[in-house]
Amino acid sequence: MPSEKEKMLAGELYDATDPELVADRERARELTMEFNQLPPGAYEEKQALLGELFGEGGEDAFVEPTLRVDYGYNISVGEGFEANFGCVFLDVTEISFGEQCLLGPNVHAYTATHPIDPEARAEGLESGEPITVGDNVWIGGQTVLSPGVTVGDDAVIAAGAVVVEDVPDRTVVAGNPANVVRELD
Repeated sequence: MPSEKEKMLAGELYDATDPELVADRERARELTMEFNQLPPGAYEEKQALLGELFGEGGEDAFVEPTLRVDYGYNISVGEGFEANFGCVFLDVTEISFGEQCLLGPNVHAYTATHPIDPEARAEGLESGEPITVGDNVWIGGQTVLSPGVTVGDDAVIAAGAVVVEDVPDRTVVAGNPANVVRELD
């Protein structure tokens, strides 16, 4: 029988109160608290903590505090990843950022989701759907990436967008819900 963590990572319904998952979240809270309290010039210490927190690529990332994550180990970032102040990554399943991704302040990426049926939701189980962001993507401040979306290469997401559907390569999307407003040459 799979563990609650195995179910979570597979995107199946799972119990987030499982002791292993609670311990994993506490570890992530400790690492992000330490990261968020470092002085502005402590670049090497920040990158070391991101390398420990993120599943892949944190050693080369530039992230402004404050940062919030659920687990951290489900986050991968490519070379040249930069995130401005106040980003939140609810990574119950994978959140993958490609190379040269730029995130404005307060970008939120949520893989966590709950059953639509109120009776099933009342049971307290949750699940997740991965988020994938391609290379050379610019995500404006206050953007929300919803569970299960894919953002194509070279895309731009305007500030304040709520992305609920996939974003094609080389497009600009804006709005709530986000829609293509321009294709890039």
